[in-house]
Amino acid sequence: MSVIEVEEVTKEFGAVRALDAVSFEVGPGEVFGFLGPNGAGKTTTIRTLLGLLTPTAGTAAVLGADVEDEQALVDAKARIGYLPATLGFDPGVTGETVLDYHESIKGGERRDRLCEIFTPPLERPVREYSSGNERMLGIIQAFMHDPDLVILDEPTSGLDPLKQEEFNEFVRQERERGTTVFFSSHVLSEVRRVCDRVGILRDGELVALEDVETLLRRGGKRVRVQMDSDQTTALADLDGVVDVTHLPDGIQFVYTGEYDRLLDELASADIRDIDISEPPLEDIFLHYYGSGATGEGEMHA
Repeated sequence: MSVIEVEEVTKEFGAVRALDAVSFEVGPGEVFGFLGPNGAGKTTTIRTLLGLLTPTAGTAAVLGADVEDEQALVDAKARIGYLPATLGFDPGVTGETVLDYHESIKGGERRDRLCEIFTPPLERPVREYSSGNERMLGIIQAFMHDPDLVILDEPTSGLDPLKQEEFNEFVRQERERGTTVFFSSHVLSEVRRVCDRVGILRDGELVALEDVETLLRRGGKRVRVQMDSDQTTALADLDGVVDVTHLPDGIQFVYTGEYDRLLDELASADIRDIDISEPPLEDIFLHYYGSGATGEGEMHA
């Protein structure tokens, strides 16, 4: 049975359609990346899954509970951890008090271990926390009752690079334990590190649903070649060459064609230096889903 099932969900706020017939499923033990720029509809989807918003049309279920069945959803929420994008902790209480409160409601068997990994100053009031410390407090409360499903909305916002990597490693370990993670983000570089599959949302529509490796394969390779400028035309005209930039000392492009054909062309040229690398996920996103895919927000590699 799928842990999350979303079928043709539409959500309208007056004349604004925030979600337009969105459908996807998330399986047990999967880390599912839900991507899109700010304003794409990611948080609306999450609030719908948690029963905080009612779909205008369509159906959704989490852990087998219909999101419009209030009692069933209450029971399911005992097995769900949730980290919102905007944390609403009382600024006047200490981090310790925040965790005590959440433990009294849902349990905290993993609290001590999580406090060893994520280290907010629990003895201090939340008003004195940096954004990173507040985010770490939120991560602890989301996971400390050992939920079956964790829904994370922009989980690494405010974390320094070291804590981001510790968080990514923690999520990989959670996957091995069988925890299902729904991971909403606009930071594309996080996706490859932790996610099994991704859904890409644009202006309320799901424009892609595929595994991460497929997404990367479709993105091709970024190629930068130092060579005489009069030799760059043949490379630029190859099938599969896109996003061409002519440089003073050569050419740069993304190549999505057959690699043997590219190697044959390179072998016949007078090359001074070459660099072949994977393009940033942001470039892959823009290439396959259009330059308008970032809407009014931004996506970051």
